[in-house]
Amino acid sequence: MLKEGDQAPDIELHTDSGEAFRLSDLKGKRVVLYFYPKADTPGCTVEACEFRDEIKKFAKKGAAVVGVSPDKPAAQAKFKQKYDLPFTLLADEDKAAAHAFGVWKEKNMYGKKVMGIERTTFVIGEDGRIEKTYGKVKAAGHAAAVLEAL
Repeated sequence: MLKEGDQAPDIELHTDSGEAFRLSDLKGKRVVLYFYPKADTPGCTVEACEFRDEIKKFAKKGAAVVGVSPDKPAAQAKFKQKYDLPFTLLADEDKAAAHAFGVWKEKNMYGKKVMGIERTTFVIGEDGRIEKTYGKVKAAGHAAAVLEAL
């Protein structure tokens, strides 16, 4: 996994609306890039809604919030609309971003080993370098912790 001080990979993915997104387009702005396993599942919904509820505070600190999961753009769009999420969701269908950031890992799910996204958040500075990483995130209370650190 990438660590603090590393240059963030310049990922290129499609947004929830199907548009092209490039991380470097946000250079000059702080970015809270959070990876989550699957749209519209309990933990991911808690996490997304907490970011939604604090979005104005993130904006006041000059930070854009961007969520990433391996879902298709249509699933991301449905998730965004259902919970009125005011930030971009990225579709990492081929897991290229997850691999680039080192969050595609072996996990233990109900006693079985499976590959998946390890819930992780990166705060990326205006210069494109990683300022802070949060690994193995617990969804509840996470947005507030990131906000406090900003």
